[in-house]
Amino acid sequence: MDRRVLALAFGLLFIGGCSARVVTVSSGPLTRVEGQPISIRCDVNDYGGPREQDFDWEMSKDAKGKTIKIISTFDSAFSDSSYSKRVASGDISVMRLQDNEVELKIAEVKSQDAGFYFCRTPSTDSVISGNYVAQVQLTVIPNTLKVSPQTPPAAVPEGSDLTLSCNVTRELNYPTYLSVTWLVKKGGTSEEILTFGPQGDVVTGSKFSRRYSDGGLRLVPGRGGTFELVISRVTTSDQGTYECNGTEWTHESGGTWTKIVEATKEMGTVSVTPTSHSLSVSASSSSPSSSSLMLSPGNTLTLHGNVFADNLPALSLEVSWLADGREIITLDHSGLLISNMSSNGTQAKRGEASLEKTGSGEYRLGVRGVSGEDGGIYTCRVRAFIEKGGRSTRGRWHMAAEKTSNPVTVKVSEIKPNFTLSTAASVKPQKTGEPLELSCDVSKISHLPPGGRLGVSWEHISLPDGGTNAPPPKLIGSLDGYGNLVSAAAYKDRMDSGALGLSRVAPNRFKLRFLRAQKIDMGQYVCTVSAWSVSSQGDVVKAVEYKSSPLAVQWDTKSPTLKILAKPIRKASVGGATFEMSCTVFTENVGDWIGYAVYIQSQETVGGSVKTLMSLSPDNVVQHTDPNRRDNLVLSKTTSEEFLFRLAGVQLSDRGYYWCNVTAFTKQQPEQSWTTAVSSESNKINIDFQENGPSFSIAIHSDVSSVYPWDTAKMECSLSVSGSSPKSGTAHTQTEDLAYAVRWFFTRLRDGQTSQVVSVDRFGLTTKKSRNSSSDVSVERRDANTYILNIFRTQDSDTGEYYCMVTPWYKSASSGLWTQAGELTSGKVFLSVRMAVWESLKLPLLYGAAASLGVGLFSVLLGLICAQCCCRSIVHTPRSRNKLMDLEMD
Repeated sequence: MDRRVLALAFGLLFIGGCSARVVTVSSGPLTRVEGQPISIRCDVNDYGGPREQDFDWEMSKDAKGKTIKIISTFDSAFSDSSYSKRVASGDISVMRLQDNEVELKIAEVKSQDAGFYFCRTPSTDSVISGNYVAQVQLTVIPNTLKVSPQTPPAAVPEGSDLTLSCNVTRELNYPTYLSVTWLVKKGGTSEEILTFGPQGDVVTGSKFSRRYSDGGLRLVPGRGGTFELVISRVTTSDQGTYECNGTEWTHESGGTWTKIVEATKEMGTVSVTPTSHSLSVSASSSSPSSSSLMLSPGNTLTLHGNVFADNLPALSLEVSWLADGREIITLDHSGLLISNMSSNGTQAKRGEASLEKTGSGEYRLGVRGVSGEDGGIYTCRVRAFIEKGGRSTRGRWHMAAEKTSNPVTVKVSEIKPNFTLSTAASVKPQKTGEPLELSCDVSKISHLPPGGRLGVSWEHISLPDGGTNAPPPKLIGSLDGYGNLVSAAAYKDRMDSGALGLSRVAPNRFKLRFLRAQKIDMGQYVCTVSAWSVSSQGDVVKAVEYKSSPLAVQWDTKSPTLKILAKPIRKASVGGATFEMSCTVFTENVGDWIGYAVYIQSQETVGGSVKTLMSLSPDNVVQHTDPNRRDNLVLSKTTSEEFLFRLAGVQLSDRGYYWCNVTAFTKQQPEQSWTTAVSSESNKINIDFQENGPSFSIAIHSDVSSVYPWDTAKMECSLSVSGSSPKSGTAHTQTEDLAYAVRWFFTRLRDGQTSQVVSVDRFGLTTKKSRNSSSDVSVERRDANTYILNIFRTQDSDTGEYYCMVTPWYKSASSGLWTQAGELTSGKVFLSVRMAVWESLKLPLLYGAAASLGVGLFSVLLGLICAQCCCRSIVHTPRSRNKLMDLEMD
């Protein structure tokens, strides 16, 4: 028992010894500059008692000397008289940061504040353990930091370098360190550019890090505390007010750098002069009057361009010379010469140009062998480029400014060729479709240079369409100085096919020829002749052009007419005969190349509906409207203006009126498309005959009107024939001369929709239609004139009305050909599919009665068995044989 008590006491002592109070202050020694603020933190850990702890601050000149009370978090009268005023004024204060941490603050530290500072914590522990006081040494040094910036230039040209010099020093009596920072102020905010120190490292602002890494910012350390920051190739975004900041640092224990004093001085405001403000360019010539210059053809043109700028050495220039606003030659900022005097371009008529740099900002333009096209207003355009500073952006330029010089007028005295034009219609059509030929003659030619050539272009002005404004001229085609033929889009097809020709029949004579003139070719024609000369580079250039007077071309136009005459060749007097009809076409003023589209049309009576039987296109393509009668209809072209129509096997349904509907087409060449000219109809030819064949009647009959499901229903469609036989003229007994096409139809009772059930053509071919029923159908021919419809496995969906339609065919007595008679429609019979109620319920009732009887017998038997086995009496009392009954029983 004693051993257990000793162990428990030892354990409690051990636990109390492990939990000891720890008071710590800021690691020191601390070095601060006189007049600057200071903060010393103090915290306590591993303590007992309440969470919020109190702190007392004291100081002493030496570590073991007498302490002086400064301030306390518990006692407001704690301060010594020497510190009470400073505490009351707020110069010295204590701020609680947490329950176990405070901070001693001195707003302006003084030299007499140097010494040792003690932080004490009154004990709240149940057992005194650990430390209750911590100390730190404070050293106060005088403020010897000096910042002396050098004023930068007030204005810096764009693209030049800006050097910012600043001198930062302090006395070397104490182990402190310096850093220098350059800042730029734009508006009300300052942006840090670059900081050097205190460890000798460089830190840049967020907006200047890329520029520093590219080399656009350079730090140049000097002697005696002088530092220089060089900003390369300044732009307008670099202008602002620059500042220099000097900071003194101390390196405290634990590796912490602490700023103890700093000073910022304004260096000055710097403005960046844009290149556009100082850039200028002037153009001049060698003549006394620099604004104009007169030259003769073949001379050399020389112009000078002078460029001026404040920062000219820092600029890369692109110099271009322009004539009437068009660039003729350019020397770009990399020194590459670009000439726009290509022989294939728009500048092909000009002389050969050259451009060279003769000095700083001096450029000379030369054009050899000038011609009249080289005259105009010349200007020198200069573009100034500045290279973006930095290694990663090296070779990248941005254009800083662009200026254009004063204009210089250049005139080239040249005598242009002169000539006279005359046009005439050498061949004039008298009507549409005849040739048209126009000639353009050039006479009195003067001043055409050696090797000069003539070109021509033709224009057409259509006749007015009734309005007051004349139509605009349309280009037909042209021949240039090289002899190249160019056709306009509207006339390209006619010129490619040869229907239109443009040619030079002599050096000074041109012709325009239409093979077949059309109505749209009437109007006015203008001939434009151009003179072409050979330049010094060998190119053919246009010198001058003249237009002729309009030449009116018109002829009498007559409207095209078309007449068609239809004549019967073979008449059809009986059924089965062949009918032939010819249509002859007569045209006037249609043209030479004509094609016809013929349509054979018919109608039963005058004023009735018109049917088109077949047609023949201008390219002799035949089309049939009814493919079933393809073998009976023939339409052919017998001559260039006559067509033959044949109808074989004429039927009664073919009676009516027949005629030709013809449309005339025309075209200039075989490969061209047909153009509609005029349309007309012929007279009408009548097909009318009487056929005295047999007459037919139809009847439908059904033995029963209602059947049960799955029974077979039969319906009979019978025909009777009366009249003379097609062969003998007696009562019709020869069935081989008769045939029938029979169709059966069904009208459903539920929705009233009529559909075809089955059909038999006159050749005996049976065709069934799809049905939404499980029943099946068949057609049976009982005799020559009787057809029976069988419906097997009838269903409720087969209920409805049935009727038949018959088309008789017979051999004509006159021609021996099969003739179709009129279609016959029978009456309607109604078929009902009824439900057999007793037959459908007989078996279910029999099965139900048998099942009920069986269940009843089984129940009786089961009851008897239960009565015998479960309800028998165990004790049996025999009845008394005495005839007198007991009184109780009475």
